Amino acid sequence: MSKSKNKQGGHRLNKSQLTELVMNLFQTHAGEVVDIKTIFRELHLNTHPGKLLCMDVLDDLLMDDYIIERAQMRYELASKSSVMEGLFQRKHNGKNTFLPDDGGEPILVAERNSLHAMDGDRVRIQMMARRRGHVREAQVTAILQRADKQFVGKLSVSRDFAFVLTEDRTLSNDIFIPKGQLKGAKAGDKVIVKIVEWPEGSKNPIGKIVEVLGKSGENETEMHAILAEFGLPYTYPKAVEEAANHIDATITPQDYAEREDFRDRVTFTIDPRDAKDFDDALSFRALTSGAGKGTLYEIGVHIADVSHYVTEGSLIDKEAIKRATSVYLVDRTIPMLPERLCNFICSLRPDEEKLCYSVIFEMNEKAEVKRWHLAHTVIKSDRRFTYKEVQALLEARHEASPEDYHAPGDHVPQVEASSQGGCEGTPFAEELITLNRLAKLLRQKRFAAGAVDFERPEVRFDIDEKGHPIGTYYKVAKDANKLIEEFMLLANRTVAESVGRVPKGKKAKVLPYRIHEQPDPDKLMNLSQFVTKFGRKLKTTGSKQEISKNLNRLLHEVHGQKEENLVEMVALRAMMKAKYSTVNIGHYGLAFDYYTHFTSPIRRYPDLMVHRLLTRYAEGGRSANQEKYEALCEQSSDMEQTAALAERASIKYKQVEFMADKLGQEFDGIISGITEFGLYVELTDSKCEGMVPLRDLDDDYYDFDERNYRLVGRRHHHRYTLGDPIRIRVARANLDKKQLDFALAED
Repeated sequence: MSKSKNKQGGHRLNKSQLTELVMNLFQTHAGEVVDIKTIFRELHLNTHPGKLLCMDVLDDLLMDDYIIERAQMRYELASKSSVMEGLFQRKHNGKNTFLPDDGGEPILVAERNSLHAMDGDRVRIQMMARRRGHVREAQVTAILQRADKQFVGKLSVSRDFAFVLTEDRTLSNDIFIPKGQLKGAKAGDKVIVKIVEWPEGSKNPIGKIVEVLGKSGENETEMHAILAEFGLPYTYPKAVEEAANHIDATITPQDYAEREDFRDRVTFTIDPRDAKDFDDALSFRALTSGAGKGTLYEIGVHIADVSHYVTEGSLIDKEAIKRATSVYLVDRTIPMLPERLCNFICSLRPDEEKLCYSVIFEMNEKAEVKRWHLAHTVIKSDRRFTYKEVQALLEARHEASPEDYHAPGDHVPQVEASSQGGCEGTPFAEELITLNRLAKLLRQKRFAAGAVDFERPEVRFDIDEKGHPIGTYYKVAKDANKLIEEFMLLANRTVAESVGRVPKGKKAKVLPYRIHEQPDPDKLMNLSQFVTKFGRKLKTTGSKQEISKNLNRLLHEVHGQKEENLVEMVALRAMMKAKYSTVNIGHYGLAFDYYTHFTSPIRRYPDLMVHRLLTRYAEGGRSANQEKYEALCEQSSDMEQTAALAERASIKYKQVEFMADKLGQEFDGIISGITEFGLYVELTDSKCEGMVPLRDLDDDYYDFDERNYRLVGRRHHHRYTLGDPIRIRVARANLDKKQLDFALAED
């Protein structure tokens, strides 16, 4: 290409001329994202000086908000409107942000320009003139719709006035409460408060108490406060409970006639020891087969038929949509459905006939599915097992995986397979052993296909009758857990494929899928570079199956090594979050092209949606409205994340409560997180996590090396790195802030 194309009027382009060309290019490609290579090509910039000048021009246009950088070196013409509408996000530090409705980049709104907008308010903003070298800012000009947010805090009462001190991260100001709005609350009570006004020029908003939760520090009060903090209900509406009480649980002759009868099959449930809602059961029967063909097994995955009792659009259904999931705090479950449904009518309790929606598999000894069908059934569970009981059987009979014998917790001595030993009297032992062998084969196939093997022990608390934590224990997924998991995964995948996998040229009917995107490429690259410090390698190119196998190989290599926790934590941060959607992209972590949630309709609303749609399609019904179900998927995904945050908050509270009487004591731990504020340390024995604040590291001035997950001293070059062992002393335990502070133990 001739160099003259980089010239204008016989001269090289100057910055002003190139700026005009770049602006015209973006006008031509309005609404499109243009990458840097396209810009160079279309403007015929084939020299190094020309490209450098173009980069300078792009920086200026970014500063002037003429263009937006959507991704690295990928740009789009910005909206030229200086007035926009969108969502306001309040921050505790006063650096609030505005999220435009068009999905553009967040814009800074300083507190002085916020018009006292609250977190979640819909607002109108005016862009402000941009200062050279500063980020773009906006000011709120109108609050279009209030978010109706409530706050939780502790009441402080003086002679003439009262304040609610809240730990909400979106509000740094205490809330003023007029004496007439106390609603009987006393000093030290935890309350729910709503802001009624925030006068211009006033430092504090004015609120009224909506509900008094109880005395601060009491277990019931604190658990209700956590739920209220995340906008989750802690009581059930009486009208909904009444509706559940009027449901007829009788199984009618018509029900028996319309359903497949599995009451004569060996059937059992396997659940945690404290479970009350049994929403899945397995049935087992060995089938005779032709000579030389081996044995076939009929295995039924039976799921409580909640959709038979909860009809779409009913009062119970509307409440279930709002909740979307059961919430699991340390000491309680807040169910999605009324107790009569989840613990009695729908719970697959032993020796009771129950209605189910079932996936029936015929499977050979290699765990290959030869036939399957979906059916509404009647079952009768013969036995309720706990995971611990099944695990004891498997370990005693040499059937458990080798790693199970080394996992935390009690173990049953191994005995000869021909001996009943510790399993004497255990019913259905052979059925359980066969199911476990098949589950192991299913698991092997899943990992061979590229499933990612993330399994970290979870810590649980032993709680006394007052809700106080008195000890901790590990929750480790062993073969008994994995047995159930594999058959639930198989059922979920199978029903998803039955709807989603259609001949080429045909459109699949609408179904909520459980989807999981591939890992963030930049974070994967960061992980790859990071593990080289330990002499490890991670190849991040190739097919998604190759990447997941490389990731599994890395996790296997570091298992039991000093850097195991560190590498696992960094790897987890590279993974995306699973969610619900009617647009199927597959499930990366499980290596399934089609996957949904079918197996827990008692505690998850998407499973209830899937049951209804499968029944509808089996009866020849038309495809459901995608827009409606996508909105329900978004609601379910959002509530799932909210429930997870509430669960973590309850764990954090119990951790602080558990350590509160151990002030001054020393413990061993590992550095589990590093920020510019200090070191997070996870204790080795209890797994409680606290922070060593940076202000307490007074032997040097430390710089935060974010890329390498470490703090580095400027003078003495001492390093604190993620994963390092460390000994600490418990310094402070603040229950109101759910904050545990550690100090370095003296040598």
